Amino acid sequence: MTDVLLDIAEVADHVGLAPSALRFYEKRGLITSTGRNGLRRTYHPDILSRLTLITCARGAGFTIAEIARFLRATPTDTELRGRMAEKARQLDEDIARLIRMRDSLQHAATCTHNPLVECPDFKSTFEPAAEPV
Repeated sequence: MTDVLLDIAEVADHVGLAPSALRFYEKRGLITSTGRNGLRRTYHPDILSRLTLITCARGAGFTIAEIARFLRATPTDTELRGRMAEKARQLDEDIARLIRMRDSLQHAATCTHNPLVECPDFKSTFEPAAEPV
């Protein structure tokens, strides 16, 4: 049994992207179509997981060029692996910052302090972490 190919509109609908984004990603070498059905590009269903990865990476702040390089990476690409480790560290910092923001907003949603931003509990979420000794 052969896999059923998806046309560009189906893929776009599945991943929540515009067809123009798929054409752009294809032009930049991030994805590949299997051909055409009439005037419409077709894709193997595996493209959905690749596009999920690309969308996640874009949301994490990766550029198209960084994603393209990552998609071609091999275990021997030590320069890229170093940049990936640095990006992971940056993402850890972003995650910690976002968690602090989420926690402070959850607190503010139920806090009775007036004004809310002067609440000691609210303010404490934004204090710099103590330096390790």
